[in-house]
Amino acid sequence: MARAVLAEGGLLVVGEAADATSALAAARELRPDCVLLDVQLGEADGFEVAEALAKESPAPIVVLTSGRDPCDIEPLVQDSAARGFVPKETLSASTVEEFLR
Repeated sequence: MARAVLAEGGLLVVGEAADATSALAAARELRPDCVLLDVQLGEADGFEVAEALAKESPAPIVVLTSGRDPCDIEPLVQDSAARGFVPKETLSASTVEEFLR
């Protein structure tokens, strides 16, 4: 769903990953301008992956979440390597572009 929303808004999506291990591998290989991470990634959460990625890449990291209160997520984002978060319901090319500025 995210790929379609972002592509429709004019952003080029260079890769996708189903779990934390493949997310790390894809980011290393593809070197994207921005990384979107779901909070729920199976064996690890998006914040753990964000920490690992931040050590290797200057790309801004944005965490996606659904069904969680922003008040619960904001402190976790502030204590992480993520630049911010976007509720999945409001994901758009323009919201991602804001993090690239």
